[in-house]
Amino acid sequence: MSGSVRSGAVRIRRIGLSALALAIAVIFVFPTYWMFASSFKPRGEVLSTSYDLVPSTVTLQNYATALFGSDFLRYLGNSLLVTLTAVACSLVAGTLAALAMSRFRFRGRKGFLMLVLVAQMVPFEALMVPMFLFMRDLGLLNKLPSLILVYWVTTLPFTIWSLRGFIDGIPMDLEEAAMVDGCGRAEAFRRVTLPLLGPGLVATSVFAFITAWNEFLYALIFMRSQDLQTLPVFLQSFQNAFGTDWGATMASATLFTLPVLVFFLAVQRKMVSGVTAGAVKG
Repeated sequence: MSGSVRSGAVRIRRIGLSALALAIAVIFVFPTYWMFASSFKPRGEVLSTSYDLVPSTVTLQNYATALFGSDFLRYLGNSLLVTLTAVACSLVAGTLAALAMSRFRFRGRKGFLMLVLVAQMVPFEALMVPMFLFMRDLGLLNKLPSLILVYWVTTLPFTIWSLRGFIDGIPMDLEEAAMVDGCGRAEAFRRVTLPLLGPGLVATSVFAFITAWNEFLYALIFMRSQDLQTLPVFLQSFQNAFGTDWGATMASATLFTLPVLVFFLAVQRKMVSGVTAGAVKG
């Protein structure tokens, strides 16, 4: 009898936790759904106070305005170029730094790790003035390489810290066995450790991609020419003296999320395994 009572309590507890998880998921997903639904509403219905969950009238005019009534594709190209280049540079530099932190012991190693952690904790806004002065002195203002450099610097601390945990989770015995078979240290890393590090690279690249893709403030201040600005800055272009075209803004925001969504869906399996693997050691 006590066993059935215990199993019933466990079942009720599971149902309660599942209901709580579902409620939290709805709270987080609802703004995204509202953005998506509003992108198909006519302008008058977007500003309506009826709050219809499903649009009574569906229109593609908002998407036509976002795509063909503006330079959306140019902004998209700038965002992809800046983000992908910064993430690639961050992965290369971060992998080499994380490998040194994980596999070698040298004076100042713990201090460097602490410095990386502190750099990760510093808010972007605190670096705005020194970064602006630095770019001005280098003559990089209003040039895409300045954004690439900024996004590279801002995503590098997280990349190093994250990949170090992944590399710590890969036994060093595998590299030593490869070196016994005749491989050099670099070749052992390339043949043994790097393939096992794939899920970690994917998981880290997703977080770095989202950080660089969503950045707004640096792109707004550093890029004075509209031809060089990125998609987050583009989203404010539908505001004017007569108000805001919320339908076109919601359509642009939906299009803005598609590259991240597609990238996440393509790598979600490796990302989940990478996050789990990175929790082995730290």
